[in-house]
Amino acid sequence: MPSPARPRALLGGLTPARFLERHWQKRPLCVRQAFPRFVDPLSPDELAGLACEPGVESRLVMERGPRRPWQVFHGPQDPRRLSRLPDRGFTLLVQEVDKHLPAVAALMRPFDFVPRWRLDDVMVSFAPPGGTVGPHVDGYDVFLVQGRGRRRWQVGSGGTGELRPGLDLRILKRFRPEAEWVLEAGDLLYVPPGLAHHGVSLENALTYSVGFHAPKRADLLLRFLERTVNTTDGERLYGDAGLRPAREPGEIDAAALERLRAIVREESARVLADGFARLAGELLTEPRGAPPRPRARRLSPDDLARRLRGGARLVPAATSRLAFARQGRGALLFADGQVHELPEALAGLAPLLTRGRELAAADLRPWLRRRPVRELVAALVDAGALEWLRA
Repeated sequence: MPSPARPRALLGGLTPARFLERHWQKRPLCVRQAFPRFVDPLSPDELAGLACEPGVESRLVMERGPRRPWQVFHGPQDPRRLSRLPDRGFTLLVQEVDKHLPAVAALMRPFDFVPRWRLDDVMVSFAPPGGTVGPHVDGYDVFLVQGRGRRRWQVGSGGTGELRPGLDLRILKRFRPEAEWVLEAGDLLYVPPGLAHHGVSLENALTYSVGFHAPKRADLLLRFLERTVNTTDGERLYGDAGLRPAREPGEIDAAALERLRAIVREESARVLADGFARLAGELLTEPRGAPPRPRARRLSPDDLARRLRGGARLVPAATSRLAFARQGRGALLFADGQVHELPEALAGLAPLLTRGRELAAADLRPWLRRRPVRELVAALVDAGALEWLRA
């Protein structure tokens, strides 16, 4: 599967900075032949086979289901049902195909101008002529890369956002198209969150949806409150030295409310100042499905260095999420919700480990002489965050 040579080719002549300024979370962008001479990394039959495997998240949407319109069957899919599908009126969607096929994961690399912790997965969908999941609104950014077949996309207004009742899918009750494109193999359409859109296959078509994760505000606040409560002195009480006689014994007066607000401000400020980067990194790198599998046998730091010098290479595990945050002159390295503190001397290792690229001895040569580095990388391999590249 060829990738665009430069970000400008991917973005229709725009620089990443210009794209982010003009389009990111604002307006759609269609780019013809963003992926020239595109070749599908899998076939519709291979996608169907993947959808039947345990542990693979998938949905089969049947516009005229046996029990109700737009009926959804969640995976693992039944091979017998798939073999009896009609020639029209269905869509098969498979999540996280990047975690199962490296060639699909490669579709994420051209989008590295967006921080990798924002990347979620590549969903692949197949639909015959007329196949659709209806007009809808997503809450995340997505780049739609067209594979084989043509697919017509419309974007526009979803009215008040009212949904059709009684359906398994969140389909808009009213949709007014305002722009339309027919995508062919290698074409790209960016759709920002909150924009109503509707895709319909004109032929047997595969579409690759490179989606971006955004944490829910409620989740962030919940984690913040949990951290604040867990790190607060539970025995320390409210105090009101300097209390003045009450005018009304049943009143919580303004002075008392201000003292209570001050407690909340003080405890919140402490977490914001001292532990917020750690809290955010842990939240943003938590596994969204099954966590990576730890190695059954521990890898010694010396064996790690020996294997790398012998030509072995490491890659981030397909199911792993790695990121880092700077902390003064040091860094916090996050791997699947766990944090590793790196002092200033090792802070430069964090970007190297989180770029999503292969790691060979040449990449790590300046670092492998240091035992703390060997111990850290070996621990990441043991935890399943990094794995040996198979030949």
